[in-house]
Amino acid sequence: MRLTDQEHSAIVAVLKRHFGDDAVIWLFGSRVDDRARGGDIDLLVETPLNDPDEIVEAKLAALVELYQRIGEQKIDLVIQRPDGLHLPIHRIAHETGVTL
Repeated sequence: MRLTDQEHSAIVAVLKRHFGDDAVIWLFGSRVDDRARGGDIDLLVETPLNDPDEIVEAKLAALVELYQRIGEQKIDLVIQRPDGLHLPIHRIAHETGVTL
């Protein structure tokens, strides 16, 4: 996994603060591969939040705080609601990713 300890800690703390302590956070994509170089930070958050307005607010606030804590990096934040659709990107994250 190609995250520094500081990035890892910040991501978990920020996303749990905004999406709830029960949120499950997955890192997937190129950052999971230790041999790869560069790449954005692809994250999937399984959140207990179900209200779309709450989720949008949480996502925007979390991204702002992440940029402040770990610097301006390309971060893709995918949200999976408990009652939402299960999209192919969710399956890919579960099959290829690691939980943080």
